[in-house]
Parts: sequence; C-alpha cells; structure tokens
Amino acid sequence: MIAAVSLATARCVLALLPNQTGTIPRDGMARAKIAERSAQTIHNTLLLGLSADERLEICARMEMVDLPARTILNEAGERIEFAYFINSGCASILKVMSDGKSVEVGLAGCEGFVGSPLLAGYRTSPTQAVMHVAGSGFRIGERDLRIALEEFPCLLSNLERYNQELNIQTMQTAACNRLHEVECRLGRWLLMTQDRVGDSFALTQDFLAHMLGTRRATVTITAGMLQKAGLITYKRGQVRIKNRPGLEINACECYSAIQRHLAAWRAEFRDDFNGKYALRSSANS
Repeated sequence: MIAAVSLATARCVLALLPNQTGTIPRDGMARAKIAERSAQTIHNTLLLGLSADERLEICARMEMVDLPARTILNEAGERIEFAYFINSGCASILKVMSDGKSVEVGLAGCEGFVGSPLLAGYRTSPTQAVMHVAGSGFRIGERDLRIALEEFPCLLSNLERYNQELNIQTMQTAACNRLHEVECRLGRWLLMTQDRVGDSFALTQDFLAHMLGTRRATVTITAGMLQKAGLITYKRGQVRIKNRPGLEINACECYSAIQRHLAAWRAEFRDDFNGKYALRSSANS
C-alpha cells in the first residue's frame, strides 16, 4: 500500500513518534519514509484542505493507484467497494439506461471524489464512474472511509461541500443535454476537461459520443467544425485546446453558469470561515 503525504507531515511523524530511547519505532520510521518519498504526490484539493496530521492519518489508510482510461471506479447498481480521491486525470459520472446508452452528468478531477453515496450511508450508486482521461487516485475501502468520516469532521465537511458542487454540475448538465446543440455542449465539455487536466489529452470519438449521448458521426462533424474554427486540434485521438477564449464564446452558457455559482459558494464559505476565525480571535484576546 502506498500512502502519500506532505513533507510537513513527514516532519510531524519524525517529531511526534519517538520512543523513550529517542529512536523512531519501526512503523513510525516506515511512515516517515513514505511521507518523505511522497511529499510532492498529493494534488487532490479535498485532501490538501486537511491539516497535515489529518492528512497523514487518512492517507495511511489509502492506497495510491494508477487509473488508466476506461477504468470503471464504480458500476451503477452494484456495491461500492472503494471510494476514490482523484489525484490526476478525469473521471466521468455517467447515467446508463437499460438499453446500454449513456450520457455524462458530471466530471471529477483533482478537485473531486468518487463514492458520494457512501457519505449518506448508502452502499450502491445510481451512476457509473469511469476514467475518461488516464490519471491516478487515492483509493480507500468503504469501511475505512466510514471510520475516517467519524474521526475527522473536517474531511466530512469537505466532502459534503464537494457533493453540493457536483450537484450543481449535474443539474446544469441535465439542462444542457436537453436544451443545447451538440457543438455548444462539446465546447462546455472541453472547457471543463481542460480545467482538470490541462490543454492536451487523449480522447476517442467513441468515448466522447458516450459522454455527450450522441452518435459518433455527430461528434466527428462537430469536432471538425471546432478544429476548422481554430479552437482545437484533434488528431489520432489527441485533443489540444488552441483558443480557450474562442471556445468559451462558442460554448453554451452552462460552463460560465457553473463557474459563477461555484465561485459564489466558495466566497460565501470563505466569508463565513473568516468571520468565525475573527470571533474566536476576539474571544481569546
């Protein structure tokens, strides 16, 4: 099992785990070495939002795993065995119909988490989660996650806020899929993916057709239009965003609507947090 924690956390281990002879116990030394070796590994913002000590304890219960493209993280209707803190790459949340057709209802990158039903005590998911851009993640078992949520209220709070942000995505995407043309929807989807993985990423037309709930031929035509307009290049399964401002103009209103709402919520949270901090500081002075 590979646990990844910050350099500061490694130093905490060295400082807090000495035995009476002044040496580090064997398990403490192992944890310290893991922390030092993995100091630059964590990119998931939910984990980075924890204190160094909390991050150490939680990461010690997780395993860092590679997540190739098309890796299924959880299947609709089946028991969720593991939850994932996405560290790199991007996962799609899909609604799969009885005839096998599917459409994407959400995205999760290094800001995100897959396994939200577990937060409410459920063991199955109504959606499928699959990696559409290869990456890595921190995997934690269902039972270990439940224990961690009880022990670390800050982790639960972070995940609950993220779950609300994912709901914003889901609601806006549902409206987008019903009301907007494929070209605009593709623009929105490319912008959201770029936010999570950068300007260039691998993607097949078949997979993109599943994401958008349309035919491959439609994707071919639409991607060709964006390429002709100089907004992207798409060659041999590799997409590169060339003109983000132009793509934002070409996309539907849904991308900016999601961003505005998330920015407003995060500002509300910061103001509330700063207000509580100021009150505590005043009370202690």
